[in-house]
Amino acid sequence: MATAERLFAEHGVTAVSSRQISEAAGQGDNAAVGYHFGAKTDLIKAIVHRHDRQIERSRVRMAEGIGVDGGVREWVDCLVRPLTEHLAASGRTSWYARFSAQVITDPALREIVTQESLVSPSLGRIVEGLRPALAELPDGVREERLEMIRGLILHTCADRERSLAASGEPPGPAWAWTTGLLVDAITGLLLAPVSRS
Repeated sequence: MATAERLFAEHGVTAVSSRQISEAAGQGDNAAVGYHFGAKTDLIKAIVHRHDRQIERSRVRMAEGIGVDGGVREWVDCLVRPLTEHLAASGRTSWYARFSAQVITDPALREIVTQESLVSPSLGRIVEGLRPALAELPDGVREERLEMIRGLILHTCADRERSLAASGEPPGPAWAWTTGLLVDAITGLLLAPVSRS
């Protein structure tokens, strides 16, 4: 799975065959991916599920620590920090954000990532916690901003991963900085007034 994640992140999902993954993983049997995972889609689901399971545990712990009076910034931090800390713990050669950016651009595979999000209890709790701050937003604006937030988190994290891989700098401070930037930007995006023009 780690080899597939790296190759998909570097080259894109459609450009990498199961045979290439098996060879890069040092498997003598070129059919190893099919044997262990079935179709390439099943392998992608396994990679997403492995990471999201760990991120979800962290989000649940954070969400439980936010009281009923939690503000927008606390809920946004709960949305961002579990992912960035997960990526920081992976080291400077993490691949998951870049892998996710590749998967999300494929219309058929995008559904895999979306489905993982829809079954996440912690994301539901975050949306509920944010609801009072979003109550004044028209439905269409709220949905568009939430979509913007998904893209902002995903692409910012993918860019940070790329930067860390190229620079060799320690990941901890860079991910802490990225967390702060994302929390500030998303909080501002959610609280921005709606243009009436």
